[in-house]
Amino acid sequence: MIDDETQKDQTSEDTPVEGSDAETAGPVAAGDPPPPPVAEASSGAVPPATPPAGDESEPEPEPAATEAEGEAVEEPEAEKAEKPEVEAKPKPKAEEKAEKKEVIPGADLEPIAVEPEERPLSAEEQARKEAEEEERARREAELTGEAEEEPRAASRAPAKLEGDARYLATGKRKTSIARVTLLPGNGKFEVNKRALEEFFPRPLHQTIAKQPLTTTGYENNVDVRVRVHGGGISGQAGAVRHGIARALTEIDPELRGELKRRGFLTRDARAKERRKAGLKKARKRPQFSKR
Repeated sequence: MIDDETQKDQTSEDTPVEGSDAETAGPVAAGDPPPPPVAEASSGAVPPATPPAGDESEPEPEPAATEAEGEAVEEPEAEKAEKPEVEAKPKPKAEEKAEKKEVIPGADLEPIAVEPEERPLSAEEQARKEAEEEERARREAELTGEAEEEPRAASRAPAKLEGDARYLATGKRKTSIARVTLLPGNGKFEVNKRALEEFFPRPLHQTIAKQPLTTTGYENNVDVRVRVHGGGISGQAGAVRHGIARALTEIDPELRGELKRRGFLTRDARAKERRKAGLKKARKRPQFSKR
């Protein structure tokens, strides 16, 4: 009898009572999801599905997305070549106008080189230039062996001189003074009782001294005797030329225009500037030292 009563008591304890909380009680398996709350069960709403408590790892990415990204990153070159290039979109008119404004008109044209105007040469510079050209032509003729006649500016024939005629003149250049005497002769040239080539070794100075005779055509018709002193060789050559040109105007006054045009009758007043007190030369100053 005692065993039957104890079994009834155990069965009554194990069976749940309706409307009580005994339904939620009881052992829960480790893998089973927890039961829904009472209020939600009574209202009839379906609870959302929740993942099991044991699987709390992050969701794996979708394989389709990863494959698409892999294809975009590792796209073969052959497929790139097959794809047509995307046509450039036409720029708006505002941008085209801005680009047109930035272009400088005439930027594609080549610049025209404008040569500077040459300064007109003075009579002395022109005479020196002619002397250098004549000397160069004479040397070239000597090297080639071709004797060319020197051009003469005066077309008139030289005047005939009397046997005892003497034409005196004085020429000056810098600090040199030359007293020239022209005599009828065959072109003998003496400077301080020496030959022209001996007194003026440089061909340039020889050409400068004989320029008036060569220009007027009296080179082989008169003998020249010169006494010169003062200055250097260059100044003495200029003084001899000045004196010969003045003497030729005494022989034929009509030669004055041609000689004046070439600058042979102009007394060149250029000279060395004197030294000033406190300076090394005319304008050169000693170096300034602040300390």
